[in-house]
Amino acid sequence: MLPVELQDMLEAHDQPFVVIDDQYRVVAANQRYSRSYSATPDEVIGRRCHEVSHRSERPCHEHGEDCPHLALFKDKQATVVLHTHYLANGQTERTRIRGHLIHGADGRIYLGEVLYQLEVDNDLSCDDIRMVGHSAAFLSCVDHLARVAECEASVLLFGESGVGKELAARFVHDRSARASGPFIAINCAAVPENMFENELFGHERGAFTGSSGQKQGLFELADKGTLFLDEVAEIPMSMQAKLLRVIETGEFRRVGGTKTLHADVRIVSATNRNLMNRVDQKLFRQDLYYRLAGIDVALPPLRERREDIPVLAEALLARLSLDNHTVCHLDKSAAQKLRNYDFPGNVRELRNLLQGAMVRCQGNLITAEDVQFSNEPAITPPSMNADPAPPSLKGVERDYIRDLLIQHKGHRRTVAEQLGVTERTLYRKLKQYGLS
Repeated sequence: MLPVELQDMLEAHDQPFVVIDDQYRVVAANQRYSRSYSATPDEVIGRRCHEVSHRSERPCHEHGEDCPHLALFKDKQATVVLHTHYLANGQTERTRIRGHLIHGADGRIYLGEVLYQLEVDNDLSCDDIRMVGHSAAFLSCVDHLARVAECEASVLLFGESGVGKELAARFVHDRSARASGPFIAINCAAVPENMFENELFGHERGAFTGSSGQKQGLFELADKGTLFLDEVAEIPMSMQAKLLRVIETGEFRRVGGTKTLHADVRIVSATNRNLMNRVDQKLFRQDLYYRLAGIDVALPPLRERREDIPVLAEALLARLSLDNHTVCHLDKSAAQKLRNYDFPGNVRELRNLLQGAMVRCQGNLITAEDVQFSNEPAITPPSMNADPAPPSLKGVERDYIRDLLIQHKGHRRTVAEQLGVTERTLYRKLKQYGLS
């Protein structure tokens, strides 16, 4: 046991704090640490740290995790690691652990751990699925987002289509000092160029034909909060200078107005394109890029966090069951099949696959046969006709567009350029053929 004075010092700490000896035994812990595991300090002291936080009989480094205990007592190094801890109610908690070297009065050394919670998981009844995962790539990303949330700098999120950029933006907002303010999102690719200024800044009554009343723009609506600009690479060049000025000064005017308005807004933007290439192509202003990319965060695709796929799939199934009133689960073969797939469409594609699997499965257990990828032929009964009918022209066009979508990872503008049509024409064809 350590001196009583040390216990008093631990209680003064505003984060969970625990002291561990060279045999993994907890020798002191503050109330905040103990409450995380529904215990008192007296119930925690004397137990091994991995039994308390990981509910495991073996130390975490034997499961492949970075271990602050091993780093301190073997290498004599203090360290910072990311872990997933298991609370008394069975829920997981993503945690950043900072290890410290503590010298005892008896000459022995101890490990002091300060725990910083990265995220509180949302209830699955919310509109958007919570951020789920325990892989090293995912935990590193969540840790980065948590640090970013603590400052006021603009944030630029990089990531492939479907990785959950809006969910990451909401995570930053919810952990920031602006959490009590509004979170407003706009998909820049979905707004026609002639309506972009009106969407961002609003308009006065009579500003143009059909404007019967005053309208607030998104900057006004996001005052004291966060404005999320998704697909930011698609902002028209004609609007980029105006957006830059608003970001720099916070001042703007509604369309048709003369009064200068002010909004205190934090900008979080996202793209799946290389913006510096767009700058080189004279399609994006360099000064706007540096305003948006105060801090950039890369979101990992699913193929870089394969170990998260089964638990993420189960979380998605739980969310889908709220809509379909049918609770389904994966068997081992289905989970392994999903882990082996690259998921070019990432979480969005995973969700669509699971929706189809829920329809195909017999009962409530999804098997590997129920999981069908877009490039995998569906299992259908053999045809009774000896000579199959030739494909129709529309069928050929549908298959060609589908193959282009797969090849270009669902990016509509690139597919439209390949087809030699406008994005609006491509959108109509996608609806016509039921493609996403």
